[in-house]
Amino acid sequence: MKISWIKYEKDNKDFRIAERLGMDVYKIERPEEVDSKMQELVNDNYKTIVLSNEVAGFSEDIIKKYQNNKDINIIISPRKGV
Repeated sequence: MKISWIKYEKDNKDFRIAERLGMDVYKIERPEEVDSKMQELVNDNYKTIVLSNEVAGFSEDIIKKYQNNKDINIIISPRKGV
């Protein structure tokens, strides 16, 4: 099972451990790009996609496309310090 993480490129806090362990952490330049990046990862056979809370709010596809899809797991990482 392939797992990936998506975060905003200016975010220096989220998914640091995953990055240091060499896992697939993708940085997007603009949060509005989150849906196209998720589609790209799904096309590359990623089954679990973890989104930072910051970029998840910009996605329209989380509910429209993936909410009822049993093959794709979308996880939204909670904000730190809340």
